Amino acid sequence: MDTQATNSRPKESARALLAEIIDYAGLFPPSQISMAEAVTNYAAYKKSNYNWMLGRFIVPTARLDEFIEHADELVTADVENGWRLGVLAGEDIYESVRRIDRFNAENASRFLCDTLEVKASTVSKIENTINILPDYLTAYFEITPDKNLADLVSTLAIGGQCAKIRTGGLTADAFPSTAEIIRFTRTCLAANVPFKATAGLHHPIRCFKPLTYAPNAPSGTMHGFLNLFLAAGFARQGFKPNMLEGLIEDEFAESFEFSDGGITWHRDYILTVQQIALMRQRSLISFGSCSFDEPIADLQEIGIL
Repeated sequence: MDTQATNSRPKESARALLAEIIDYAGLFPPSQISMAEAVTNYAAYKKSNYNWMLGRFIVPTARLDEFIEHADELVTADVENGWRLGVLAGEDIYESVRRIDRFNAENASRFLCDTLEVKASTVSKIENTINILPDYLTAYFEITPDKNLADLVSTLAIGGQCAKIRTGGLTADAFPSTAEIIRFTRTCLAANVPFKATAGLHHPIRCFKPLTYAPNAPSGTMHGFLNLFLAAGFARQGFKPNMLEGLIEDEFAESFEFSDGGITWHRDYILTVQQIALMRQRSLISFGSCSFDEPIADLQEIGIL
């Protein structure tokens, strides 16, 4: 698609909400494109009129050498315009950190791995990982909103690290319920733990669509990233779960009104630009998507971009 800006300027509230919001994960399903195509795409997005919405390039630790083979000639030694990488840890966390250290030392003027994404289901896994993290690396621990959620989030708060929630997948059962998302969000907010989301968030508004790009792919209800981020914003302001549930499950773009002063839902609830910016800085940081084009196309279609 064409990632050049339209003639209309995005509202200040849209700028506050969408700045660096999309971590590009083209290597992962359902896109799962080649490394060559993914780095070429990211280079193009960095030069597009929507580069202000682009976050990190997401890559597994095991593929860092492959990444540099394809990205080496695309980026000059310019720290200001360098690429930030979010790296997915392998099974051996010690080896993952060693690879990142080596990569950063060899490519510091052009590329920087500054976040590490780790799956964790126990307090000990989180604590052991935090103990070996270098100061420059922030970890996002992928945890599930089960009975251990409070203990895991408390451990992240003590260690000064971040959380990650999986909000979808390739099958309908991979999508967490609205109640689970609200519980995760409110638990992180209560502990002052920043978090990100990943998977199943290609579209800004909740919808029923095919879950992959394959012909005859199964369809299912997908959470919208606008619903999710605005729910986090209202949760920060103390709104109760029943209101947040209605917002997350709203499937109508006309329910959301963007202005230079803020974002209104159903004309009764408003987040100011300052509240939105604070939420993005301290709470819900970004979401991972295997497509950068699709979210932009949808935002253009509903008039936000």
